[in-house]
Amino acid sequence: MRATDLLEQLVISTLNGLIYGMLLFMLASGLTLIFGMMGVLNLAHAAMYMLGAYFGYQISVLWGFLPALILAPLLLGFGGALLERYALRRVHQYGHVAELLFTFGVAFIIQEAVQMIWGRIAVPYRVPAALDFPLFRIFETPYPAYRVFLLLVAVGIFVGLFAALSRSRIGLVIRAALTNPGMVGMLGHDVPRVFMLVFGAGVGLAALAGVISGPIFVTSPSMAATLTAILFTVVVIGGLGSLPGALLASLLIGLLQTFAVIVDVSLNDLFKLLGIDIPLGRGVFNDIRHATVAQIAPILPYLLLLIMLVIRPRGLFGSRDV
Repeated sequence: MRATDLLEQLVISTLNGLIYGMLLFMLASGLTLIFGMMGVLNLAHAAMYMLGAYFGYQISVLWGFLPALILAPLLLGFGGALLERYALRRVHQYGHVAELLFTFGVAFIIQEAVQMIWGRIAVPYRVPAALDFPLFRIFETPYPAYRVFLLLVAVGIFVGLFAALSRSRIGLVIRAALTNPGMVGMLGHDVPRVFMLVFGAGVGLAALAGVISGPIFVTSPSMAATLTAILFTVVVIGGLGSLPGALLASLLIGLLQTFAVIVDVSLNDLFKLLGIDIPLGRGVFNDIRHATVAQIAPILPYLLLLIMLVIRPRGLFGSRDV
């Protein structure tokens, strides 16, 4: 491979990894806030991301992409706040198992509702015409403007979220409630209302991620199932309740998976480069030795998860063990 081709591949893979990582952060940030404040691992979070993609598709068909970008997160965020206020808050008193079962049931209802309304096959959710052009070229490869738009939105969400949590009064209340909700309540703040707003904001972030990622990923009823596991992997690796940890873990997994799929090197050759001698095997063991890094790329985040749970159960920046 020529040096220019290698450099081109590295640059494109880095951009794609950053975009995928920031998309994961948009999802993980809401889930991290919800868990950090309420102690609730919301199993319906990825389903709400999927619902955001479908709402974005339907609104864009009726009124265009920009209204979809605004209305879908607002509608689902409002729905998430109502869900917390009138259902999840009542379940919360019965403990974590009841919460997990409740959010699992919500995820199942959303899944079935999506299939009943939009069908079981993917919908034709397309990149809007205003952003459907190459923004620049990386050597000989044109890079789509929409991917850069997705990256900019994700960075904007991170900056806005960080500023809101660190600079605003409501941000100070939220951060205090993350660690000591009882004391915040004694100071006169309505902690249940703060819980409701945070849950709604988390759902809105998931919906926004669905709206902007739907046109470049397949918008189908299976999109939630494929993302649920990786989403919780991000939250655990970053540390339960830690936004900086969620950001770092998201970028790490995004870059890891993006670069892994372009590495056409067998595990046997990779171990030799690292000075590790693997004895010859037969059957399935021999097949595993000759598998390439690209072939095992989907399992690398979960391997990283297992390593993290062994050496640091609380994650990169978490304040509590899993």
